This record gives sequence, structure tokens and C-alpha cells, in this order.
Amino acid sequence: MYHTHFALDGTPFRNTPDTSMFFPGSNRGAVLQALYYAINRGEGLITVIGEVGSGKTMLCRMLAQSVAPEVNLIYLPNPMLSPDLAIQAIARELGIRLGPRADAVSTLEKVNAQLLKLHSQGRHAVLLVEEAQAMPRDTLEQIRLLGNLETHHAKLLQVVLFAQPELKTILAEHSMRQLRDRISHAFNLIPLSRNEIRDYLQFRLTPCNGTVDSLFSTGAIRAIQIYSRGMIRRVNLLADKSLLSAYARGALQAEASDVRLAARDSAFSKNRFPLRFRSWFAVGAAVTLTTILAIYTSKTDTLQFADRPFDSFASTATPAHMPIAKDDKITQTTPMTASVDLPVTAL
Repeated sequence: MYHTHFALDGTPFRNTPDTSMFFPGSNRGAVLQALYYAINRGEGLITVIGEVGSGKTMLCRMLAQSVAPEVNLIYLPNPMLSPDLAIQAIARELGIRLGPRADAVSTLEKVNAQLLKLHSQGRHAVLLVEEAQAMPRDTLEQIRLLGNLETHHAKLLQVVLFAQPELKTILAEHSMRQLRDRISHAFNLIPLSRNEIRDYLQFRLTPCNGTVDSLFSTGAIRAIQIYSRGMIRRVNLLADKSLLSAYARGALQAEASDVRLAARDSAFSKNRFPLRFRSWFAVGAAVTLTTILAIYTSKTDTLQFADRPFDSFASTATPAHMPIAKDDKITQTTPMTASVDLPVTAL
């Protein structure tokens, strides 16, 4: 609609996971390279965890189209399957024909036999699971058992779980400890920073012969960062709708007001702090509250001695404030034993 108005040759901010528009900024390019490395080495279980709209599906598709020819990919787009249905889906992806009365035991035996056949041919299988946080725990356990299939020298099946952060909570459960201990690599997708968002906007505009400086003001880019929280899907939505808003008012550049209108239309809340800092502020608030309660308790205890000769002094005394070290740092740990947060890099 606004292409002619802004002299663009196409739609720059489509939200479909087009692999030709893969943006390697933040740590996405590094994660992709690390996935290639882990698969080529025959590592067992791998997790890729990121917030909604952080680019997990794009990474999955990039991995699927770029692996070596000897890799046999098994794609499981629907994670909400029972253990038996999951085994049947994997069997079909491996080209195994199942009869109408195939049971779980015979299906598993056929899967094992097919994986051994692939190994004898110098090939190996990789199972890709999207939205793994929605997978039933019994099915996750079945996936773990499949991952245990191996020869003396190699795994017969590698598993890559793409999931939202809720998977970390699931893996922290005591019943999931065996699956958790099988994880060889755990990658976490980092939100885009303000500079990376600007680079991303230009990356998407270049094929359409557009420039970020001419189409978005500095305030608009800042507003996109605040409302998108660094999530690529949100960046696309906000950029597209803010250009539409600028077009509607006859302007040639989107302003912060256009982004705010786009955020309101998309029901995006304003959040000035990146995701990685939110827990720090929560803990800081808890420490402050604890300090206040301690001071109040101390003052209350002092007032309990009203029958002593120093009543007047105790009742007006101001308790000493509890010092808080400025250099104290609050860190977070993940329940996984092999968690990797790759540094920001662009390939």
C-alpha cells in the first residue's frame, strides 16, 4: 500500500521466515555456526531457547537447508503428540511404512533398524523439534530414549529442541533430570540491541532500495527498541505499521508517535528495560523491602522498652541504615549443565 509513497520496490518487513532474509546479528549467526559444528561432530541433545518472536523458526529452517548431504533430517512441527504418535511420526519421516495395526514396540524396533541402516551407509539422522516447551513430558522422555540409541562410536539420532524459556522450567523438574543431563549444548538467543535494530531495519530495507535514515527518525528507532524488546517479529510488525501510519498522515518518515500508534494497535506494552535486566530490578526491590522491614522491626523492638528510664531517647532514635555493597552483582543460572550464551557477533 505504501510502497509507491516511500519509493520502495517491495515489502521489507514481512514476518514469514524467509531464509534469504536471515539476519546474523546479535548472536544468531554464531548460534547457527555452533549448530553446524555440533551436528557435524555427532553431539547428542541440543537446545535452542529464545523468547516468542526471537527467530527460532528461522534458525531451524536455516539449519534444515544447510546441513551436509549425509545428514537425514527429521522434522517434527507438532510437539503436542503422545509418545506413541511421536514415534510413528518419526518413523514416517524416516521412510518407514507402518501397517494399520503397528504397535509402539514394533515401530520403535523399525526405527532403530532404519537408524542402524543409515549409519552403515555413512549417514546419520537429526530430529528437529519446534515449540518443544509444549511437548508432553512423557513424549520428552521418549525422545530422550531415542537419543540413547547409539553404536560403540556414535549416536544414531541427534535431537535439536527449539523452545521458549518455559522449557528451562520443565527441565529443572526432578523427573526431567535424565533428559537434562543428556544436553550437550544449550544455546540462548539474545534480544537485539538498539544498534542491532537499526542494522536490522537497514538489512531488510536494502533489497527494496530503501534506507533506514530516510524512513525512520532516531526517535522512531528508539521507540521500536522499547516496544519490540529486541524481538525480531515485533520489530517487523512495528516497522511495517509505523510506515503505514506515516503514509496515512502524508509524511515521508516514521516518527516515534507512529511507532507508539503501531504498538498500541498491536497491544505491545512499553518496557524500558531489556529482558536480561528485569530480574535484577526485581531482586533489588526485594532487597530494599527486606531492609525497610529490618529497620522497622529494629525500631519496634526499641519502643518495647517504654518502661525503661531511657524511653525518650529510644523513642526518638533513628536506627542506622543497613549498608548495601555497590559492587554486589546478581547473577542467574540455568538448570542445564551445558548452558552456552554465545557473545554478540555478526558473521
